Amino acid sequence: MVSDHARHEGVRPVWVALAVAIFGILAMLVVDHGPWAHPHVHTAQLATHHQTTEQSAQDAGAAVVPTNPRDAVQPDPSLPKQVEPAYPAHK
Repeated sequence: MVSDHARHEGVRPVWVALAVAIFGILAMLVVDHGPWAHPHVHTAQLATHHQTTEQSAQDAGAAVVPTNPRDAVQPDPSLPKQVEPAYPAHK
């Protein structure tokens, strides 16, 4: 009697899971392959606006120079001096 009652009442969770899976797959296909997902082709005029950093700096009157190499041995950063503990450990 319990098995007949379970069959006829409500929607089975398997069908709900299947519906959610199908909806998810269809949504991914629409998002990945929609008209907005195609690569954009740039014209030659538009391509001239996309410059390198060095070209943009030169157009602005600046120069791009490499940074100085770091020294092999760096000085220790100035750290706070250690103080004696309030209650020294007993020896």
